[in-house]
Amino acid sequence: MVIDCHYHLEDRVLDTGGLLKEMDRSGVDKVALMGSMVAPFHEPPRFLIWVLQVLLENRSLRGIGKALVSNFTDRGEVKILGLPYFIEPDPDNARVFSAVHAHPDRFLGWVFVNPRGRLNPVDELEKYRDSPGFVGVKAHPFWHHFRPVELTEVAQRLAKIGKPLLIHAGFGEEGDFEALLQNVPDLKLILAHAGFPGYADTWERIRGRKNVYLDVSQTSYTSERATLGAARAIGIDRLFYGTDGPYGFHGADGRYDYGFIKRRIERIFPDRSVQKRLLGETFAEVAGLR
Repeated sequence: MVIDCHYHLEDRVLDTGGLLKEMDRSGVDKVALMGSMVAPFHEPPRFLIWVLQVLLENRSLRGIGKALVSNFTDRGEVKILGLPYFIEPDPDNARVFSAVHAHPDRFLGWVFVNPRGRLNPVDELEKYRDSPGFVGVKAHPFWHHFRPVELTEVAQRLAKIGKPLLIHAGFGEEGDFEALLQNVPDLKLILAHAGFPGYADTWERIRGRKNVYLDVSQTSYTSERATLGAARAIGIDRLFYGTDGPYGFHGADGRYDYGFIKRRIERIFPDRSVQKRLLGETFAEVAGLR
């Protein structure tokens, strides 16, 4: 079973019908949906993305990369290619689980929480934890500007029911996932985008933590080099396939190329047994789907 573990439901780019068609075209069985945080934006030039990846993946240059991606207005908007985009403080969980209910054989659902938002994270978890297709909780310390340790109560409840927490870590205190693990050492924690923004430094920090995993989603944050490096550092059995769609590279037709990351994984990991683990088998085990 091929499972995309990281996809934002964003009808302005690709509605559920279009997503199902892309899944069929790309050979993806299930997608784990989460709410959308930001309006659609233009794809950055490939050369700029390459430069950004080099800067972020190099410890000595990471400060320059940080200045490019950690760029927010006084109103809290994120700036992408110089343009401000509103960040939704409370991504729509109801919309996600409505889609899961409508297509239970194809969609799974993350509960998106924000301890600095309007909605109580524990209440949101409790509202959906018994819903068919529920896989865990997603949070974004980077864009929502909070410390991962603020998710402690949610993490404790997830640990009790054996479900994972997926976070997009940030810089400094917004990336201090270890403080959270000190409070909840048995939490299944997934760090998005190959361990952004620390990459190799993050891999070293989690090498001995068998309950910490990485997804290799995103075309801007996660390069082919980072994907291979993460596999060598912590092993294939702790990596999960995801896309971070519908944001990412576009094809020759100018539309979002949903199949790009899956094709990359199949090319750089030609061993079919490795593909089987990375493309869905391990995530199914960690999320309690098997």
